[in-house]
Amino acid sequence: MPKMGKMIEKALSYTTDTKECVIAPGAVESAAKMFTGLFPGAGEAYLVFDPNTWKVAGERVDALLSAAGVAVRRHELGADGKPFHAEYRWIEEVRGRYLAAFPGAKVPMVAVGSGTVNDIVKRTSEEVGVRYMVVGTAASMDGYTSFGAAITRDGMKQTLSCKAPLGCILDSRIAAAAPKEMTASGYADLIAKIPAGADWMLADAAGSEAIHPVAWELVQDSLRDALDNPAGCAAGDVAEVEKLCAGLAMSGFAMQAMNSSRPASGTEHQISHYWDMEDLSFGGKTVSHGFKVGIGTLASTRTLEFLLSRDIANLDVEAAVAAWWPDFESLKASFPGVFGNRPAHIRRAELEMVKKYSTPQALREELGNIRRVWPELSGRIRSQLMPFEEVRAKLKAAGAAYEPEMIGVDRLRFRETFAGVPYMRSRYFALDLVERLSLMPALGRELFGAGGTWEVR
Repeated sequence: MPKMGKMIEKALSYTTDTKECVIAPGAVESAAKMFTGLFPGAGEAYLVFDPNTWKVAGERVDALLSAAGVAVRRHELGADGKPFHAEYRWIEEVRGRYLAAFPGAKVPMVAVGSGTVNDIVKRTSEEVGVRYMVVGTAASMDGYTSFGAAITRDGMKQTLSCKAPLGCILDSRIAAAAPKEMTASGYADLIAKIPAGADWMLADAAGSEAIHPVAWELVQDSLRDALDNPAGCAAGDVAEVEKLCAGLAMSGFAMQAMNSSRPASGTEHQISHYWDMEDLSFGGKTVSHGFKVGIGTLASTRTLEFLLSRDIANLDVEAAVAAWWPDFESLKASFPGVFGNRPAHIRRAELEMVKKYSTPQALREELGNIRRVWPELSGRIRSQLMPFEEVRAKLKAAGAAYEPEMIGVDRLRFRETFAGVPYMRSRYFALDLVERLSLMPALGRELFGAGGTWEVR
């Protein structure tokens, strides 16, 4: 697809870490060429994979590298057949074996897999001081080309600092043949960029985080096209999955361009992170990032639609300021009531909210700015959003979760999540405006009250 090639070429001109990316049917065949081009003179490679990814791509990558004269040292994660997750102990394992194999050497690493394998290698390469490339095996998330790795450490999901890969290969034929739930997860992660964009508009208007034009363009310009055919993605149509792969890669490139996850993350990701802190699982399995984000996307969309239904252009700013917390200590004192007996949540809220709390004077200015631009801003948000029912139908068609119960979240828990999410990240998003307008009870009734979207019975 020539258009896709030009799009990726343009994106790579703005990235800080990734220098080459190939997305196409049969792209795996370029693995050796990419490796020798990115790592000239490297006679060895450290190949990391799992039993499944070895079969679909790892064995071929191994053969290609060997044929190119590169000596391959293999590291199989989950060799015992037991499920493994992106936990720090696996980074320690890979790091230990790598250092034992190459004491003092700087041998590039090659990840063959999807989110978990990529994140483990991404962080390990950072810790041993080498760069890596990734051969992705599923269109399951946007983390292939993003910096940072989502790792569970000390019992808590954290984003650990590390560079994005130097090179990325996504073979759309391999991705299209991946388990359907992985493609569905990637689709849900990508559709989240729609309300995330609206959140960013609000943050920009509030003076919290200005829109970065290049990062916005990288994510949003091809987004609708990539989301156009969820049923085709679910059916494993190679062309549709290829568009999904590209959309996910562009999100990662945008995060590199801005050195922030803001272009690809809003309310929906904060809901997912909240459930990460609670180790959400269903049916004995950890719920995928995309499925959590998909439910968060529905919640974020309804929140934004709720805000659009309010007469913010005629907001009584002084009444809103009078109802706000007079100082941070007053806000902090409310956390035990929000989180109950959850000390880790309270500590996180204290760390994040001290950065996001607005004094009454700052709030007066912020709300005044939003009131002034609301007629124009609300129009842009309406144009940005996809209606709730359309989002829900697309998630369903893609094979993703479209009701909270489908990921093990009952409606009472969903309502409790909403109460805590605004305090979990210093980033400004839609629920912050709801809070600042003292509209959280009204939103709660609309979402979880009698006749609400997710009525709590």
